[in-house]
Amino acid sequence: MLNAIRITFALLAAYFLATITFSSAQTPSAPAQTQSPAQSMPGQTPSPSGAKVYFINLKDGQEVSSPFLVQFGLSGMGVAPAGVEKPNTGHHHLLVDASLSGEALKQPIPMDDTHRHFGNGQTEAMITLLPGKHSLQLVLGDWSHIAHVPPVTSDVITVTVR
Repeated sequence: MLNAIRITFALLAAYFLATITFSSAQTPSAPAQTQSPAQSMPGQTPSPSGAKVYFINLKDGQEVSSPFLVQFGLSGMGVAPAGVEKPNTGHHHLLVDASLSGEALKQPIPMDDTHRHFGNGQTEAMITLLPGKHSLQLVLGDWSHIAHVPPVTSDVITVTVR
């Protein structure tokens, strides 16, 4: 048994050494991989004039039972997953009892219970919240989770969870 473990370890070490050596080798005939400037240096992505994000199925002051469905509406832009840089696209973020303004809009949107990311391009989600009043706002983020310029945000609405 001990010999089998030693052989397995030796094979894994050889594999990783070969992988590291191969990936760091320079091949003159291979073209250099390049990224677009925006991908190499995340920053704020422009949004087209008139772009809007909004709640489709919720209204300000509405009472809901948890969990509840939130449908994200978007006009003037398209949806693309996080990491995909394509002009006039982004992905949804739902702010729960939180807000973004000023310098925070120039940074990647945090990922926590109050800043929910939908980076796979989702356009709706089931949300679970504790009973009580909660503010909700949608923010469209670019490929790197940064709000566009100008920011594409919904109105802040309040829902009461029963």
